[in-house]
Amino acid sequence: MNLGSSSNENPEVNLTSLIDVVLLLLIFFMVSTSFINEAELNLRLPEASLEPVPGEQDSLEIMVTSQGTYLVNRRELVNSRPETLRRAIEEVAGDSRARPITIRADANATHQSVVTAMDVAGRLGFVEINIATVNASE
Repeated sequence: MNLGSSSNENPEVNLTSLIDVVLLLLIFFMVSTSFINEAELNLRLPEASLEPVPGEQDSLEIMVTSQGTYLVNRRELVNSRPETLRRAIEEVAGDSRARPITIRADANATHQSVVTAMDVAGRLGFVEINIATVNASE
């Protein structure tokens, strides 16, 4: 007496629910991903050349000393407040905002002093702000 059924059928795996879950995950990740670059910084790296750059003598120079004081075109300012730096730059530059600005900082100058100089120049409308560097051998 044989009570069990002897079927030789292979079991099937239903992939419909698996495909649904994968598609839902794909849609979730596509919707939740941000494709916008929040901040971009365009850098123009310097190129070495022995020829003098035209207009370099017309540039405005801000020097930051190790004590955090500023010199605008080698003239020391009365104090190191941003308002004083802004007035000195406006006095030297006049209405021209096309002049390049070069920031030279002492190796022991604080990062905040350099950033303040960059911020003041940027708020005044200068778009070409250069940071001068020297090699360790110099």
